[in-house]
Amino acid sequence: MTSPSASRPDIVIKPLSERDFAAWEAQWLGYLGFYEAEVPAATRLVTWQRLLDPSEPMFGSLATIDGKAVGVVHWIFHRSCWTVEHSCYLQDLYVAPEQRGTGLGRLLIEHVYAAAKAAGSTRVHWLTRETNSTAMQLYDRIADRSGFVQYRKQLA
Repeated sequence: MTSPSASRPDIVIKPLSERDFAAWEAQWLGYLGFYEAEVPAATRLVTWQRLLDPSEPMFGSLATIDGKAVGVVHWIFHRSCWTVEHSCYLQDLYVAPEQRGTGLGRLLIEHVYAAAKAAGSTRVHWLTRETNSTAMQLYDRIADRSGFVQYRKQLA
């Protein structure tokens, strides 16, 4: 679904396509840099292929202004023991620094809400670092905090 935003007609949010690799990779590397994280190039390529594979439950969209990528969002549908319907995990959300505070993050989240609803999901959830207070101001306005704390154990 390629669509200009009603509230920001200069922004187009579109599904990823094969010709978007360079723009996607630049946004993805910006996201990783923001979180001071690294993903090996081989993993980056597998992720890209999964995002384009119609048999995968992973999806992604780019936000553009005048054809220039200014944001990216990834989401994954998964089963849940708590609902019959699939849940939607908004895994990654990135807005280019020059666009932060303009409403683009909200538009990307609302894009995922619409995709999840269209797919029959009844819930969208995501995580952020507890130090990401700027983003949390937005998240607190458009979603409910679950009250849960994430734990993880690296197995490999």
